[in-house]
Amino acid sequence: MARGAAVVVAAAAVLSGCSDGGASGTASQAASAATEAASAAASAASEAGAALASASAEAGRKLDQIKGGAHAKADVKLGAVADESGGRKAAPVTVTNPTSESHTYAVQVNFKDTKGNLLDTVVVTVSDVPGGGSKNATALSNRGLSGDAVTSVARAVRY
Repeated sequence: MARGAAVVVAAAAVLSGCSDGGASGTASQAASAATEAASAAASAASEAGAALASASAEAGRKLDQIKGGAHAKADVKLGAVADESGGRKAAPVTVTNPTSESHTYAVQVNFKDTKGNLLDTVVVTVSDVPGGGSKNATALSNRGLSGDAVTSVARAVRY
């Protein structure tokens, strides 16, 4: 987000420099616009950081509430990320149950940018996966995400 703030500040300074206000007016307008842009970018970064922290905490709470579950990351495969309406990202989730009994799975899916920075995290519940069978679901980001995203299974619990 810091890089985004720098771009906004630079763009505001360039755009402000195009006014007809004279040299001293242009400099003060550019400084004012840059300050406003930096403030807006910092606010947006703060909101995004708070939303991510909230999503991460909620995902952790959901998985921590499951008692008697087994770690099951190896049972989960993720497909290619697709764009959805509103900028949200979606990824197919396939769960294969290697046991002989039906189980429910809770899968925490992380959405990251191509540099590995965490953008969002969600928990997908896949109910009643038959023993020896598979079941599909979709992980949908909580909010719009810009740019390309990749997914990974952070945690998976079979219960």
